[in-house]
Amino acid sequence: MPKMKTHSGTKKRFKVTGSGKIMKQQAGLRHNLEVKSTKRKSRLNQDQVLAKSDTKVIKKLLGL
Repeated sequence: MPKMKTHSGTKKRFKVTGSGKIMKQQAGLRHNLEVKSTKRKSRLNQDQVLAKSDTKVIKKLLGL
């Protein structure tokens, strides 16, 4: 059976930490930035740990 290919869209959107957690970019930082406060924008700019319920699917797409 051939190797499973990594899903190209997934590898651009997620990264795996050394401990195996999956990190994602927080949504909401693409437009209407003049309305949002600096504090809110800096909070949105931080990576977040993916929810445990989604981790299994994403790891499969990444080929882990």
